[in-house]
Amino acid sequence: MVRKALFALGLLLCSSLAAAATRPNLVLITLDSSRADRMGFLGAKSGITPNLDRLAGESLVFEHAYAQAPATVASHATIFSGGYPQSTAMSELGGTLPASLPYLPDLLKAQGYRTAAFVGSIQLDPRNGLAQGFDRGFQGYDASFHPAIPGDTRAALAERPADQVVGRALAWLARNPQGPFFVWIHINDPHAPNASYNAAIAAADAAIGKLLAALKQQKLYATTAVLVAADHGESLGAHGEDTHGIFLYDETIHVPLLLKLPEAQPTAKHVTAKVRLVDIAPTLLEVAAVPVPSQMQGQSLLRIAKSSSADQPVYSRSDLPQRGFGWSALESWRAGKYLYIRAPQPELYDLTADPGATRNLAQSSKATLDTMAAQLESFDRRLSGEGGKPSGAQLSSSEMQKLASLGYVGLQKPSGASTAATGTDPKDKIATANKTSEAARALAQGKADRAVAALTPLVAAESGLYLAEYTLGTALAQKGQHAEAVKHLHKAIELQPDSAWAHYQMGTSLLKTGDFKTAAVHLEIAAGRLSGFAAAHLSLAETYAHLGRAEDAKRERTKAK
Repeated sequence: MVRKALFALGLLLCSSLAAAATRPNLVLITLDSSRADRMGFLGAKSGITPNLDRLAGESLVFEHAYAQAPATVASHATIFSGGYPQSTAMSELGGTLPASLPYLPDLLKAQGYRTAAFVGSIQLDPRNGLAQGFDRGFQGYDASFHPAIPGDTRAALAERPADQVVGRALAWLARNPQGPFFVWIHINDPHAPNASYNAAIAAADAAIGKLLAALKQQKLYATTAVLVAADHGESLGAHGEDTHGIFLYDETIHVPLLLKLPEAQPTAKHVTAKVRLVDIAPTLLEVAAVPVPSQMQGQSLLRIAKSSSADQPVYSRSDLPQRGFGWSALESWRAGKYLYIRAPQPELYDLTADPGATRNLAQSSKATLDTMAAQLESFDRRLSGEGGKPSGAQLSSSEMQKLASLGYVGLQKPSGASTAATGTDPKDKIATANKTSEAARALAQGKADRAVAALTPLVAAESGLYLAEYTLGTALAQKGQHAEAVKHLHKAIELQPDSAWAHYQMGTSLLKTGDFKTAAVHLEIAAGRLSGFAAAHLSLAETYAHLGRAEDAKRERTKAK
């Protein structure tokens, strides 16, 4: 009996290994902030994407692909989970990917895939707290962005150019050529300003060309599926928005998406049906012959490409106006030729007649507006029934009590995924968002003086601006003005008490001022949420040491390793 059982187990293992050996390799390339209208394979005449254009000639090209969020972290969470933003609970301001959510790398790894990730931005470094969960299932997650060092450039500190990211991926492939593998490559180069945008797209394309050439040289190209998609686009001044994160127009939501299949699978063609980034995870699972979990909210692009039915409507959401500024969140619904945006001042556009979305038909086409609004409302209700929930990890009652004891009054509950378009319309405040974004870029470049000069009058004139208060507090701390920084970080935490980064910065500033007891409260919250962020544990260890809590300090230093 034992021999039979062992023999059966051996057959099962051999079968599993054989299945893994015959599965295709998978390469997922995500382009940050890359507009669809810059791609030659989608009609652009600039000639800056020759490598992607050649790849498109062998691929399924989805002409009308749309992001579910105009933001990096939220969008990548959707890509990897096959879930909408409400389900992933991730945003640019924090969150934790639910362990119960189906997760593409986990599913592939369980089927024998070796996994690796190579990212170009600290936003997607799993240690930074904004991308918790993204290292799940990855045997190698190549991030390791380091703290500021005198003389660092922004690229060395928070970003890597495309050629470096691809170079690291190629080095891994050279050491690990055996299949099957799943490699994710994130290219961060394309971003505002407009003057350098096309050059950044060209640099990304050149790096992708090197990757494709290497796959061919190593005789891996034929057995590898390559999916390229942007996480979102970039406004570049359209509709008054300088960058991205606020609005839901095509400049930030319409994205390039193509899929090169292994040679044995269907031939290339252009697909005109609307598709979504939420469809990527189920697609790659189908390519790999791995069952698609029923919890995934997208559907396989292969099935859409084969279908002759009408295209599906597309939902997108922007939480940053609400969580970052206290304004109304925005939701959009694309169906047929229309774009509907749910906002305090609702918007309706006929994108066939008005592709730039410059003529709002909300008043003149009331029947169409009502139909689109009803469809979006129905989708929201259905999504809520599937487990959609607010983004962000709310504080426990004990944590809230600790903050209240420190003088935090009127603590705001974290802004959830409300569908009601109430409050301030982001269209009326886009200049404030632009100023905050510009200040944040200056701070990231080590120009704290410029950030302070821009944000000080802004927060004096307007209240409730979490992102501005947090950025100003961080800039003041960078200048060594910790007592002043604490004032603005206090306001930021009252607005968003679940913000782990605000608690971390508050704790480190209080540590510098010598208020160790209060610093410990904030750093405990930060370290609990940024469990992979060594600096949070080290700062907490230093605080405990000042308080005479030697064993607690030792424990936190151990966690930092």
